[in-house]
Amino acid sequence: MFEQEKYQYLQQTASSSFQPQAALIDMDGVLFDSMPHHAIAWEEMMKTHELPFTAYGCYLNEGRTGETVIREAMWKARNRDATPEEVKSIYAEKSAYFHSLGDAAPIAGVAAVLEYVHSCGDQIWVVTGSGQLTLIDSLQSVFPSIFQRDRIICGLDVVHGKPDPEPYLKAWERSGLAKEDCVVIENAPLGIQSGKAAGLMVYAVNTGILSREDLSQADKVFDSMAELLDFLKED
Repeated sequence: MFEQEKYQYLQQTASSSFQPQAALIDMDGVLFDSMPHHAIAWEEMMKTHELPFTAYGCYLNEGRTGETVIREAMWKARNRDATPEEVKSIYAEKSAYFHSLGDAAPIAGVAAVLEYVHSCGDQIWVVTGSGQLTLIDSLQSVFPSIFQRDRIICGLDVVHGKPDPEPYLKAWERSGLAKEDCVVIENAPLGIQSGKAAGLMVYAVNTGILSREDLSQADKVFDSMAELLDFLKED
C-alpha cells in the first residue's frame, strides 16, 4: 500500500512528514495528449536524415531536450556528434512538422486534477523538457487561471534535461518549499528518474504506450487521471 511508499520516502529523505503543497507536473503526456504527435514528427524527421528512431523510443526518450535526442541518434547512426548546425536544422524541421499536425487535446481527466489541486491552494508548476513554445503558450488559454508563466520550467531554461535532476530541482528551489512538500506528476521513465534524483516523491500516470513496468521507478503508478484524482481526494 502507499503508506509503505511514503514511509520509505521519509526514511530516504530524513523527512518527518509528507504533505504536498506543490505539484510539479510534466507537460507532454500529462497535460496534453501530444506524445503521438511528437512520435510522428520525430520519426519522420529522423527518417529524412537517415537516423534511427521509433515511436516507442520517442516515449522512452520523453523529457530529453531535442538537442540531446538528435545528438544521441547521430552517434548511433554515424558514430559522431551532430554539429550545432545539424541540431538547429533538424529540430526546426521537427518543430515545424509537429506544429503542422494541429493542436493536441488535453489528457482526459487532467482538468479535474488541476482544478482540485488549485482549489487546495497548492502551487502548480510545469516542468517539461519541451521547447515547443506553441504548447507552452497554450497552457493559460487551455487551463485558465491555473498556470503562471514564472512557474514553468522548459527545455530552454536548463542545461541538462531529464533524466538529470536539474529541471525538477530548479522548480523545487523556486517554489521555496521543502522537498517533502512537493510531488512530481510524470508519465515517462526519464521524468521519473529526474524527479527521484531530485529527491522528490513521484507519481506516474500511464497515458501512453508504455507498460507499467516502464514506470515502475515511480513511488506510485496510476492508470488514469481519474484514478489519480480519487487518490488525491482520499489521501
